Amino acid sequence: MLFNPSRDEARRFFIQTWQKHLQAQPLADLEAILVDVLIAHPEYHLFLNQDYLDHDWPPEHGDTNPFLHLSLHLALAEQLSIDQPTGVRALYQQLHAKHSDAHRALHDMLDCLAEMIWQAQRNNTQANPQIYLDGIRQRLGIIQ
Repeated sequence: MLFNPSRDEARRFFIQTWQKHLQAQPLADLEAILVDVLIAHPEYHLFLNQDYLDHDWPPEHGDTNPFLHLSLHLALAEQLSIDQPTGVRALYQQLHAKHSDAHRALHDMLDCLAEMIWQAQRNNTQANPQIYLDGIRQRLGIIQ
């Protein structure tokens, strides 16, 4: 079965997982991955409550949607665990070596992933992994 939560379901998952972590409750595998991402982003902890279930962060205001940012981190964690698209893990390792910082490498990748998604939405097409991988390669200086 395909897991395709609504915006509210995804946000509730983030909030509930954070609460489970704070209460030292056992976590499922995906929850444990999410907690690692959340710990790396203390600037978003204040949004992990019911008050922000319906909040919007319009891009034209220059704000980053914390739930979108964290969701992209989860997508990256999955991609790296299964090396999909093929070669993404090796590119991450190169970025990590280049920056000597795992989180900075992930943020470089996250920007490329967001660009691929934005282009697919703008053009009303399927996401093109080549755009994503080429974006990472550009950050590595492999292609111009």
